Amino acid sequence: MKAITYDTYGPPDVLKSVELEKPTPADNEVLVKIQATSVTTGDYRARSLDMPAGFGLIGRLVFGVFGPRHKVLGTEFAGDIVAIGKAVKQFKIGDAIFAYPGAALGGYAQYAVLAEDKAIARKPANLTFQEAVALSFGGATALNFLRDKAGIKHGDKVLINGASGGVGTAAVQLAKHFGAEVTGVCSRANLDLVRSIGADIVVDYTSQDFSRNGQSYDIILDTTGTLSYAGAEKSLKTNGRFLMVAGSLGQMLKMIFARKRDGKKGIAGYAPELAEELRFLAHLAETGAYRPVIDRCYPMDKIVEAHAYVDTGRKRGNVVIAVD
Repeated sequence: MKAITYDTYGPPDVLKSVELEKPTPADNEVLVKIQATSVTTGDYRARSLDMPAGFGLIGRLVFGVFGPRHKVLGTEFAGDIVAIGKAVKQFKIGDAIFAYPGAALGGYAQYAVLAEDKAIARKPANLTFQEAVALSFGGATALNFLRDKAGIKHGDKVLINGASGGVGTAAVQLAKHFGAEVTGVCSRANLDLVRSIGADIVVDYTSQDFSRNGQSYDIILDTTGTLSYAGAEKSLKTNGRFLMVAGSLGQMLKMIFARKRDGKKGIAGYAPELAEELRFLAHLAETGAYRPVIDRCYPMDKIVEAHAYVDTGRKRGNVVIAVD
C-alpha cells in the first residue's frame, strides 16, 4: 500500500511516499480503506517537533526521543471498513466510518487498523469522506473543552479567540448549538467566515482589543496560545472560565498559580480521543448543527504542499487530504 512516512523531524519535505505492507486486523481491530485524512496541528507538531515553549521534552517523549516513533502521520482519517477481526461486534464490513487515532497517528496511508473500542464512529450520510474526516480533531477538542471542562450552558456568553481555525470554527458552531451568545475573534480576512458559521459578534484582533470593549464573558476559549489568564481574567464574569487550548508551559503554570477571584477558573489540559464525542459530532452533522469548514483539499501526492500551507499559519478551518 502507498503511505507517507518520515524518519526525522523537520520541515514538510521530510515526508516521503513509500510502499508498505497492508496491515492485517487483530481479533479486536477493523481494517479501514482510507479515503481521506487531514493536516492538523497535531500532525504539524509530530512532524516538526515544534512544541509550545516548555513542552519540548514532553513532545519527544510522546512522539519519539531520537526520532519519530510512529512513522506514518495522520491524527484523523475516514474511509470504509474492508475487514474485521473475529471478535469485533460494533462494526461490519462495508461500514463508512471516521476515526480519531490522535497521537497514535496512522492516517497517511491507504489502509489502517484500529481497535473497535477506540475513537471510531459511523460517517454521517450527509457528509463526504473529505468533510467527515475534519469532524474529529477540531470538533472533539472544542467539545471537550466547552462541554466537559467548562460545562457550557444555554445563555452563556462565550468568546472564541482564534475563531477561524480548525478548533475555532468547531467551537463557534458547538457553542451556538449549546445556546450560547458567541463572539468570534479573528483577522479581518476571516470575519465573514466566522459570522457565516454562527458567531453573533465578530472582532478583528488587528484593530480591536476585546478586553477593552467593556464586555464580560462566562467562557473565554483561546485556541491560539496568545492569551494569558491575567489578560483574560478582567473580561470574565463571576464564576467565568478561561480555557487554554494552546499555550506554553509557562503560561499554564502562571494560570494555575494565579490568584483567582469571584469564582473564576483557568482550565487547560488534554482532550482525549473518545468514541462518544465522535458519535455526538456525527449526530450534530446529520442534523445540520455542525459542519466542518474545509479550506483546501490536496491529493495525497501533494501532501508536502499541504503541510507547507498549514505551516504558514493562514489556514481557515481544515486542510484535507484525499487518499487514492
